[in-house]
Amino acid sequence: MSPQPESVVQRPRIEGEREAEILEATLDVLGDVGYDRLTMDAVALRAKASKATLYRRWNSKVALVIDALQHGHQHEHPVEPVDTGTLRGDLLEAFCGVGGLTDKPEVDAFGAILTAIMRDAEFAAAFRSEVLAPKLAGTRALFERAKERGEIGSGVDIELLAPALAGVVMHHFLLVGEQPTQELVTTVIDQIILPAATHDHQENQS
Repeated sequence: MSPQPESVVQRPRIEGEREAEILEATLDVLGDVGYDRLTMDAVALRAKASKATLYRRWNSKVALVIDALQHGHQHEHPVEPVDTGTLRGDLLEAFCGVGGLTDKPEVDAFGAILTAIMRDAEFAAAFRSEVLAPKLAGTRALFERAKERGEIGSGVDIELLAPALAGVVMHHFLLVGEQPTQELVTTVIDQIILPAATHDHQENQS
């Protein structure tokens, strides 16, 4: 008699609200203890889930944290790209909304992310390609549209200017200890980004 085939165990998929709860718990743990001390056990405890449940969906800490960061960037974002009609409006909406510089879960996790990038090559590569690159591309798109509208000087280097807003704000946060706020972001936009964007070095040299 041939052996009976083993029954296939259907593992429940983690999706929807439950997935969101686990990813948000991951960001909370990341902000509380840092990347090095974050474990699947700690996330499972915070999310009130079993470690086995997490491993059914994420096979490593790197995969879980990268998914959590992507979730933080995309959660509740509109499907359509930001386009208010002006560079100033686009930057305010993009950087002061959910997943922006003033979003507390994002900010709380940033110090841990920075440490992980320096210490974990696998995480650094995944973060740069899967989280950072899409955000940089989105920001560059805002500046490209502004250039098409005639808001940006012909000699301005968009590749250099596009990451400047985040760089200045995070410098204030990490080195000066100033919490990112909409007021700070607005000041940087009005006093640094927009003057730099409208400056035309060709006219200045003439």
